Amino acid sequence: MAELIKKSFESPEKIEEYPGLKSELVNIGGIEVYRMTFKPGWSWVESIGSQSCDSEHIIWVVLSGRFAVRMNDGTTQEFKSGDIATIPPGHTSWVIGEESVVALDIEKEGIDKTLLASLLED
Repeated sequence: MAELIKKSFESPEKIEEYPGLKSELVNIGGIEVYRMTFKPGWSWVESIGSQSCDSEHIIWVVLSGRFAVRMNDGTTQEFKSGDIATIPPGHTSWVIGEESVVALDIEKEGIDKTLLASLLED
């Protein structure tokens, strides 16, 4: 039987900080939920130091602020509060404007990422 589980970002299981970025992880029911906070001026290239992110972001939910993602093929999309996306590997990103961006990056180990991405496109 499934159980009701409650967790909070008030007590994350893991916190990582990088220049202009704070990542907080909560595991709940086999799902990893990261609360990502990006400061104004943050960009992948300048803060992380590589030209492209090789991670796949299965479900990306923007809670506040504005954020841009550019795929390696040049396709660019802007995201704002309330937007939900799936972002494949091979992209760069940056904060737009003077407001911090807060987003949830939701992952599940072993999930069929191709199937989930196709469901999100419908």
